[in-house]
Amino acid sequence: MIRPGREKSKLAEDDRDMSSEEASSKSRVKNRRVHLANERTFLAWVRTSISIMAFGFVMERFSLFLAQFNCFLKSGEPTASSQSQHAHISSILGIVLIGFGALMGLLAFVRYKKVEKQIEEDTYHPSLVLDLLLALCIVIIGLFFVIYFVHSEWF
Repeated sequence: MIRPGREKSKLAEDDRDMSSEEASSKSRVKNRRVHLANERTFLAWVRTSISIMAFGFVMERFSLFLAQFNCFLKSGEPTASSQSQHAHISSILGIVLIGFGALMGLLAFVRYKKVEKQIEEDTYHPSLVLDLLLALCIVIIGLFFVIYFVHSEWF
């Protein structure tokens, strides 16, 4: 026959086992949510890198638009030197932006895998590399437009 005190301790052990299973289950759910948040962040960086590459492509082709717009405003043919200069500047910036976008996509993947590992090990530390790269792209685009329009012929 089982003593009444042992029954209580046996029930207490079962409750502890149940609570540790529930805690483990809650931990897995919490981890799943964190992993999904990490994946959403990765996909946001991928969208941003694709956008920067697309903008780089547009900038590379921007000189054709400016030449046509210049013809419309002046009702004449743009000079070969101004077309060449505009095309060269637009091409360089476009290629640089496409490169930054591709680099940003690669760094986003590296960051995703690194954060995934840190989540599993519970040692997450934020990184600023992608944030700085995005800020650099924005500054380059802004400086390009300022310099480009200051040196353009129509102002």
